[in-house]
Amino acid sequence: MTETQEKRPVGRPSLYDPAYCEQVIELGGKGKSIEQIGAILGIGTRTLFTWRDEHEEFRHALELAKELEQAWWEDMAQAYMVEEKESAKLNTGLWSRSMAARFPKKYRESVKQEITGAEGAPLLQGIQVTFVKPENQSQDAG
Repeated sequence: MTETQEKRPVGRPSLYDPAYCEQVIELGGKGKSIEQIGAILGIGTRTLFTWRDEHEEFRHALELAKELEQAWWEDMAQAYMVEEKESAKLNTGLWSRSMAARFPKKYRESVKQEITGAEGAPLLQGIQVTFVKPENQSQDAG
């Protein structure tokens, strides 16, 4: 290859358009997940992640969209937190599971169980085996 010849990129060219940033932010503000955003825009999740890694403005848009998504879900819960007769009610169990799945860093429930002995000491510190020479049984028998 001569110096005047340019190396051609492998694969088809990217369809990235900076205008996607605004759409991503708007959809995040409607509570849409990254998968929903990709489906609405007709773009695969893998491609969205590639664009995130290659374009700083797109990375910022996805980060803001995630924060707006969480705010939307929290707003929904707050709107239905006080139950009133004859009004729509929040399914708290479903909401809780959705939040834990969508935002595990903030909403995951975790239980840590430890089993210890008295005052936090280990239950078993070791096993000691002692061999004892049996006493002369013939003297005791007589």
